[in-house]
Amino acid sequence: MRLHVTARGAGAPVALLHGLYGQSGNFATLQRRLSSGGRRVLALDLRNHGLSPHAPTMTYPEMAADVLETLAAENARPCALVGHSMGGKVAMRAALDAPDAVARLLIADIAPAAYPHAGEHAAYLAAMDAVPLAAGMTRTAAGAALAAAVPDARVRGFLLQNFVPGPAPHWRIAREAIAAALPDLVGWPAPPPGARYDGMALFLSGARSDYVRPEARPAIRALFPAARYVALKDAGHWLHADDPDGFAAVVEAFLAA
Repeated sequence: MRLHVTARGAGAPVALLHGLYGQSGNFATLQRRLSSGGRRVLALDLRNHGLSPHAPTMTYPEMAADVLETLAAENARPCALVGHSMGGKVAMRAALDAPDAVARLLIADIAPAAYPHAGEHAAYLAAMDAVPLAAGMTRTAAGAALAAAVPDARVRGFLLQNFVPGPAPHWRIAREAIAAALPDLVGWPAPPPGARYDGMALFLSGARSDYVRPEARPAIRALFPAARYVALKDAGHWLHADDPDGFAAVVEAFLAA
């Protein structure tokens, strides 16, 4: 599947992969900063997100294949990959499936492991489904309709990025396909026997997040033997939003190393 791409700058290619419910625009500030430093920066919408095509399934091998196909079509291989959360798992799988296509790898606050978050995500999707869409509905009204089920204003605002207001308001993401894929998305399928990525790999975590625990390091090391680890002390899981300057500085230093 060819994915929607927003590209800026010229030079060595870097691809940015967002997390669940995200879109390429989540990295707009980082994209501008990196592209001003002599890099060609491609922000991708993963399948069933943003302006990319929808599909009934979304396993990590499928999504990695989408990314690799899109980068090939953009003449952007080998490419440095920066992926957050779900996008980090996609980036890891792409590197394991096609090591020669990935110049280096930065994984933001996720490990090659399964997580117990399916119920939480199912509740978010159900809350979006329950919003009574009506002609002319505004994002503010949609937010008010979500408030009881999603009381955290920050999470609610993140979900609302996917709401398209207007005469025929709708949710941009493929909610039904995502709901069906949740077991795959919170999981981590075993890569092919012997798969590993020997290139430079940085696992960047938020110090206030519990997504990358020390006990995950043996699994990381087995697949990514050159892995290094950095933590942003003032960030949680959404580290690129919690500490955008710190996140960008680490990404820049890693790409320049």
